[in-house]
Amino acid sequence: MATAPRFDRDAPAPVPGDIRLMNATAVVFAVLGALALAATLTFWIVHRPVFSLRAIRVEGDVSRNSISTIRANALPHLTGNFFTLDLADGRRGFEAVPWVRRAVVDRVWPNRLRVRLEEHRPVALWSHDGASERLVNNFGEVFEANIGDVEDDGLPTLDGPEGSAGHMLAVFGRLAPILAAIDAHIETLSLSARGSWRAELDSGAELELGRGSDDEVAERTRRFVATVSQVLARYQRPLEYADLRHHDGYAVRLKGVSTTLDAGGKPARK
Repeated sequence: MATAPRFDRDAPAPVPGDIRLMNATAVVFAVLGALALAATLTFWIVHRPVFSLRAIRVEGDVSRNSISTIRANALPHLTGNFFTLDLADGRRGFEAVPWVRRAVVDRVWPNRLRVRLEEHRPVALWSHDGASERLVNNFGEVFEANIGDVEDDGLPTLDGPEGSAGHMLAVFGRLAPILAAIDAHIETLSLSARGSWRAELDSGAELELGRGSDDEVAERTRRFVATVSQVLARYQRPLEYADLRHHDGYAVRLKGVSTTLDAGGKPARK
């Protein structure tokens, strides 16, 4: 026998679909209104004068730049206030200051900036295609600056293809102490487009170092340094030129004398 359905007088009547839609729409509009109000309030707060930039604290390397130079180069990039300033744009502004290698810009609540500057430290002049108006820093990076501002007038010159400054500085760092053993100092280190090395010394002598790996070039130089002092003492003449590209020795040209020597510094047998 089938059971008749039971009716409960206290059960709520189902809400019609159009009423549910109206309620959902009202909630959406309420949320959007709250978000718009919050955005308006936030915009109003962040643009209050209290958050306008009041001071900039510069730390780090500032020995080569005056406050006026830093201000003239950086201020055009510092648009906005504490909240709206684009820190990346501000960093680029400070890095546009002469001699500045790197800048770190931070916000300091509620209306200040802290800037830490790192200056280039020149260790060599850079020459390419006959132009030597740029410098190389201790990271092997080429940068532009007023060469007249460099206190050290004995910087060596690196002359090579664009993009090779870092490698050349590393090779210079290997060769300089080797040659210092005979009291010789590199004034110009050159690298050709084909990878051949050449050094001009402070005495005016030229060394043809040849091609090869850095280890090979250093070893040829070390072999030369080990015996060249004996050669100079034997002939009592200053060195003008040396070609280190020979497999078992090197050729030298002293003032008025030219000869090829074996690895031991003795005249090579013909």
